[in-house]
Amino acid sequence: MSNDIRIRKGLDIRLEGEADKAIKQLPLAKTYGIKPDDFHRIIPKLIVREGSEVKAGEALFHSKSDERILFPSPVSGKVTEIVRGERRRILEIRIEANGQEFKDFGKKNVQELSAEQIKEHLLASGCWPFIKQRPYDVIANPDDKPKAIFVSACKTNPLAPDYDYTLKGKEVQLQVALSALAKLTTGKVHVSVFKDSSLSPFRNFKDIVLHNVSGPHPAGNVSTQIAKIDPINKGEVVWVVTPQDLVVIGELFVTGKLNLTRTVALTGACVEKPQYFSVVAGAQIDSLVSGNLKKEKSRIISGDVLTGEKVSEGGFLGYYDDQITVIPEGDDYEFFGWNKPIFNKVSTTRAMTFSWLNPKKKYNLNTNTNGEHRAFVMTGMYEEVFPLDIYPMQLLKACLYKDLDELENLGAYEVAPEDFALTEFVCVSKQPHQKIIREGLDLMMQELG
Repeated sequence: MSNDIRIRKGLDIRLEGEADKAIKQLPLAKTYGIKPDDFHRIIPKLIVREGSEVKAGEALFHSKSDERILFPSPVSGKVTEIVRGERRRILEIRIEANGQEFKDFGKKNVQELSAEQIKEHLLASGCWPFIKQRPYDVIANPDDKPKAIFVSACKTNPLAPDYDYTLKGKEVQLQVALSALAKLTTGKVHVSVFKDSSLSPFRNFKDIVLHNVSGPHPAGNVSTQIAKIDPINKGEVVWVVTPQDLVVIGELFVTGKLNLTRTVALTGACVEKPQYFSVVAGAQIDSLVSGNLKKEKSRIISGDVLTGEKVSEGGFLGYYDDQITVIPEGDDYEFFGWNKPIFNKVSTTRAMTFSWLNPKKKYNLNTNTNGEHRAFVMTGMYEEVFPLDIYPMQLLKACLYKDLDELENLGAYEVAPEDFALTEFVCVSKQPHQKIIREGLDLMMQELG
């Protein structure tokens, strides 16, 4: 069974620095870091202390609100430092790697396991944080029964990794993971791939419903696909898993080991040789970028340019990230830049900009916002790049004045912060849309549960 999803509204941001189709196997980095902030609304309760020796897959901390949800070490080694911030809040847990000795969770045959046994295995091994839920875009509640599970295997964000390439050879792990997840839902497991992709490993899998997606970004966002396939109503829950996390889950069942190795795309105009790396989650950034950056002032982003987080070379790869982007730092300003034709920037309008003349052109954009924060201006630009059947401006304002009834009625159950990355990009008011939506969703979760 296959269904077509065609998205018309959106915007493709084509940047220089796409990763070459070559995967470099990196040795283990010296230091790895796990950041509790990567797991939204999780308050960590430490299991280890400084000086503890851990194996790869051994839990470092658990959720204070649910002790079943464990967060494992990506490597074996010694916990060298627990970095704390204000009020002793845990910012990072740093591990000095000494090899890869895995904790053995035992091989499992998915076909012989019940849904409850699969859930218990995912919780005990530390794989549960890979399953997120909508609404609220947080780690799923193990006690919920989702009406469907969604996997988007067609990333459309700028310089996104090519899943057809990075998942090649991982078919066994993917199928095992999908078969396991299919037992956890009362509905279907929906997988979306590019319509013109004939090499996708998902095309011949069982236990899934396949969807062919076409259109500009955010066609690859899972919220866009959920809205087209099985929209979320009040009281309903769906789960979301990314393809590379499926590989980790599948390998757990096949080998009994929690292997957090993933293929990461190093991209961007400031990278000398953009390419793919095989690296363990939480690796120190300098192990990926050292000696491969151009000698201009740049910003390193763990993730993509729309939704990623700024990091230093001494920082760490985000737990869920499979992309690092490096672009020029926008700390220079053009004199009367607003008063002349623009040929080197992306725009959704034709006023003074000419990107529409060459839609296939790739741009070397920097981090300059080209304006300052100001009050919302009604321009109609949000609706041009926002494909969901939701009023984006009204939803943003409802988040700001914290009206829970309006948030429900305007469709907040269906969205995640990433869905407002494009509206933030085109916003002439320079408002932090993703932050506003995140705070609105947190308020709903706190008040409505």
